[in-house]
Amino acid sequence: MSDLTGDEEGSRAAKIALRSHLITARRALTPRDQSLAASQLQGQILDLVRREHPPTIAAYVPIGAEPGGANLPSVLAAHARVLLPVLLPSRDLDWAVFAGSLSPGPLGLLEPPGPRLGVDAVASAGLVLVPALAVSRSGIRMGRGGGSYDRALARLPLAPPPWVIALLHDGELLDSVPAEPHDRAVHGVITPRGGLTLNRAAEWTK
Repeated sequence: MSDLTGDEEGSRAAKIALRSHLITARRALTPRDQSLAASQLQGQILDLVRREHPPTIAAYVPIGAEPGGANLPSVLAAHARVLLPVLLPSRDLDWAVFAGSLSPGPLGLLEPPGPRLGVDAVASAGLVLVPALAVSRSGIRMGRGGGSYDRALARLPLAPPPWVIALLHDGELLDSVPAEPHDRAVHGVITPRGGLTLNRAAEWTK
């Protein structure tokens, strides 16, 4: 018997349905669509990086149709120290510095082969770029359901907080997404054509 309340079960079912829809839409993107979106998105990201000058950026390696392009770490590394996640067996995230090379990791991911810095290393970043399938205009992020980034974002300092920005394709910033208590909000999103959009709360704090 499930320990979830009716509202929680409904939210989880709605998440599953929305995830399926969004993943299907991403798979329909052609290689040309993905390449153009990555180029546009990287330009928008670099606008933010040049304005904020974060010494350290925590990012990720986009795979498949994920927004940002597979070369995103290299693009960022020209401007800052870049931390990339290393997926642990617990689905938590360790971190390592990107030094130009990547090695195969679990679940088809790519990760830096250098020394592991520990799960708390993400707290040293001034800008945290996170993957997402969708984000609501209030900042609620919906990932793929593993909870890895919810745990990582919980380790970020509250004062001063780093920028936490999700990378999306156009059309994935939604009025609302199903939410559960453990879901962590982001300050905003960057989309290829829309650029940086802050959530309503972040507009007053950033």
